[in-house]
Amino acid sequence: MTSSGVSLGTVGAGAAAIDAAVPALVAEKFASRLFAQDPTLWGSDAESEAAKRLSWVGLARSSRPLVGEIDALREKFTSQGLTRVVLCGMGGSSLAPEVICATAGVPLVVLDSSQPDMVRTALAEDLEHTLVVVSSKSGSTVETDSQRRVYEQAFEDAGIDPTERIVIVTDPGSPLDESSRAGGFTVVNADPNVGGRYSALTAFGLVPSGLAGADVEALLDEAESVTDLLAEDDGANPGLQLGAVLGGTSPLRDKVILADAGTQIPGFGDWIEQLIAESTGKDGKGLLPVVVGRDEPSSLAADENLVLLTAEDDERTPEGDSVTTVSGSLGAQMLLWEVATAVAGRLIGINPFDQPDVESAKAAARELLDAGMGAADAPAFVDGAVEVRTAGPDFLAGADTLDAALQALVAQLTPTGYLAVMAYLDRLADTELAATRAPLQSALERPVTFGWGPRFLHSTGQYHKGGPANGVYLQITTVPGEDLAVPGRDFTFGQFCDAQAGGDASVLADHGRPVLRLHLADHDAGLKQVFAALTKMSGGEAR
Repeated sequence: MTSSGVSLGTVGAGAAAIDAAVPALVAEKFASRLFAQDPTLWGSDAESEAAKRLSWVGLARSSRPLVGEIDALREKFTSQGLTRVVLCGMGGSSLAPEVICATAGVPLVVLDSSQPDMVRTALAEDLEHTLVVVSSKSGSTVETDSQRRVYEQAFEDAGIDPTERIVIVTDPGSPLDESSRAGGFTVVNADPNVGGRYSALTAFGLVPSGLAGADVEALLDEAESVTDLLAEDDGANPGLQLGAVLGGTSPLRDKVILADAGTQIPGFGDWIEQLIAESTGKDGKGLLPVVVGRDEPSSLAADENLVLLTAEDDERTPEGDSVTTVSGSLGAQMLLWEVATAVAGRLIGINPFDQPDVESAKAAARELLDAGMGAADAPAFVDGAVEVRTAGPDFLAGADTLDAALQALVAQLTPTGYLAVMAYLDRLADTELAATRAPLQSALERPVTFGWGPRFLHSTGQYHKGGPANGVYLQITTVPGEDLAVPGRDFTFGQFCDAQAGGDASVLADHGRPVLRLHLADHDAGLKQVFAALTKMSGGEAR
């Protein structure tokens, strides 16, 4: 179906799911109750959390006062020659501005890492003309707090007043709000009744995007153009339809293949990935989004659901067992996918607004830091520049080479399983490693996800631990080229990144997930060795 802002077409299992699920959703007035912020829609266990997380349904209108505030701030800072905007944030605080700015064609530096090489690179570039936006609901996110501290120190060392260069986006009354205002920083408050992954149209999405030069008023206009449509209790409601496609297939096709099929929204699959995975992957249930390149999928397994992200003028008719096309403007699609995820959560039977295993991984990392530990437990063996470790079930019996260890890991794959590659590396400098995902998926004939750590911990990390127990996990860590101290803290960025990797592996192991941990004792030599081994495993020629 087509509306003024979005277009949706589906065939096969997706169409059958719409026929089966949407009439009941309409009968119970799910859409209108959602937009009335009814917290009872997901059951009694979810009610308390939902009661404080539903303001996102009205953001297209309630966020309007931010437009003038952002315009005034941008004029002020550009008049001072501040033309480079750096965003320090994680998860929803970074992924939404990243896709908004990429779609608008305006530059934004997204610092969503604790990997010291990536942090040092961001610090080293054009500090004189840099404006920093620090985004955190409470200020307790350690990555963002560390990034803020290191930028404050850098500005002070350069003789620049940090309060003139740093803008804080946070919830009203949060510890970060209070300390920042007391310190003289510019603070913009976000709606506190919105969770991070639903916050694209709050100050978290709009402030860094608008300061970078994106037209955030147009984004709100796009979302408002479909707000009334998505609130209608009607079988043609595209939010209900897409939610049924995602969460209503029978049996559930729980691997959602998100394919770039010519969309005009760069990186939109990554934003959708976080929204779906963190919202639905819990209680042993959920949907695993798998972001793939343009026209990559060739055939679907019985547990796979293909969603083609197409351009607005693409009028193709979907063909296949379970294929859906979705297009529309960015603001309209953001609201569409948020509604669809809330619908899918209802159909699957989970609370789409909490993220218990994200919190458990944070706690495990903190424990490792407090104990003075990171990812440096004793390796099972060393092959060249790569130290090989495991966590969870022991599956390395007899393996004493990198190739053998990788084969032992994928031997754990079940017919409905998937491989997750989790690289705690510099995602801007080590991009070649991500290119191994597609050929691995082709060779294994099972979904393969690729996540940069610690970024993915606020995204697919929840699904890996809380979703169905059918994944196998390849974790890659490295010794940094040069470590970097976190001002005012008793740990470095390198130690913190190691602790995050160790905490992630620990929680996966606690959930009985098999983890192969490859540590690059020499970054360049180890990366070359791992790349070659993954290429070989996918049937290519090792270099």
